[in-house]
Amino acid sequence: MSWGFLRDLLSGVNKYSTGIGRIWVAVVFIFRLLVYIAAAENIWKYEHDEFECNIKQPGCENVCFDHFFPVSHIRLWALQLIMVSTPSLLVVFHVAYRENRKKHHNQKLYKSPGEIDGGLLCTYLISLILKTGLEILFLALFYKLYNGFQVPRLVKCDLRPCPNTVDCYISKPTEKMIFLYFLVATSCLCIVLNLSELSYLIFKYSIKRYLKRYSKKHQGPKSDCHKSEIFGYDRPAAAERFHSSPPSWPLNIQDEREKNSPLT
Repeated sequence: MSWGFLRDLLSGVNKYSTGIGRIWVAVVFIFRLLVYIAAAENIWKYEHDEFECNIKQPGCENVCFDHFFPVSHIRLWALQLIMVSTPSLLVVFHVAYRENRKKHHNQKLYKSPGEIDGGLLCTYLISLILKTGLEILFLALFYKLYNGFQVPRLVKCDLRPCPNTVDCYISKPTEKMIFLYFLVATSCLCIVLNLSELSYLIFKYSIKRYLKRYSKKHQGPKSDCHKSEIFGYDRPAAAERFHSSPPSWPLNIQDEREKNSPLT
């Protein structure tokens, strides 16, 4: 199976992620995808052929294997990786929509097409919620399908066409259980990272909105004072000065007229 598209998707989303989001991408790419390709896939490669029961009744082994392993661990793990990475496409599509809209209008509509703000912030938060929900869903699915996060060494099967209760043995149970624990640990780590990034973005957006409202609230009185300084007077002070000392220019004009009169 080729995982190139998933690698390209994760590297593309990494451009628009926060610091916590970049850690999530590194965990998914290194500790999940590479571990799956390099080691885990080979461990479960021949699990059906190596499943043995102590009876050679035709069909008995197949029925018992299907009962205890309705879905292979490794295939369910691959499905989990694909589904958890899919919500990141929402962010990529939103950024592509911004760039296309900017190109269509031939003008700068956003500060940066990849900056997390406005509608892109909502899309990013939705993708985080979906990724967290899918991680929890797959963990619950693993727990329900396999009766806990464990791989037993011996299972007893009494399903038809087995003539009686037979003992069936699973190959490399300890190794498989170690990788299963590793899978659960990395899934829990990704859930913690997603919740941390979700909380960080909501807190950052709330602080930004509060500071914006605070600045608008205190900007009004300051702008009124600034206008008064530009016109060069304060209305109450000017009125008080006018009543206390009325202008003397009409009296001075009257005195000049009397001096220049021919009768004097």
